[in-house]
Amino acid sequence: MGRKSSAKTQARPGASATPPAEPPRSSTPILLAGAALILVIGGALIYQRSSGPSSQPAAQTAAMPAVVDPPESATHGPHPQENLPPLPFDPEPPARPMDVVRAAYKFAAEHPEVLSYVPCYCGCEHSGHRGNEDCFVTARDAKGDVTQWEPHGMT
Repeated sequence: MGRKSSAKTQARPGASATPPAEPPRSSTPILLAGAALILVIGGALIYQRSSGPSSQPAAQTAAMPAVVDPPESATHGPHPQENLPPLPFDPEPPARPMDVVRAAYKFAAEHPEVLSYVPCYCGCEHSGHRGNEDCFVTARDAKGDVTQWEPHGMT
């Protein structure tokens, strides 16, 4: 009938035992694909930055707060004050150590030009506060000295 298949694997005269080597593969297509990907990503970033805020939907621009004029006390600049009114301590101790609370209230009294531009994120703007200064100072006299504290700053 014929020879067994194992006879086929025997070396033939004149044939080498090693298979022929494959030709080397080129990495050029991979490099071109990578360069194209980098160009696409770079173009997308440039387009996104060049579109700027004018491309924002109207709902997002309407949600941005309007710039308000600073309060009168902020126009005087830093205002060192010799005599500060007593702090409004509740029956409970404040949330921070007393030295920290005193320093925060003193800074609020002496630097309305800074705190009037710092927004407050606790939701007190619904109570009429326009900036962080309103969380500490309730009233000032004509010279800009604090006459009454806001207890809201204790929290």
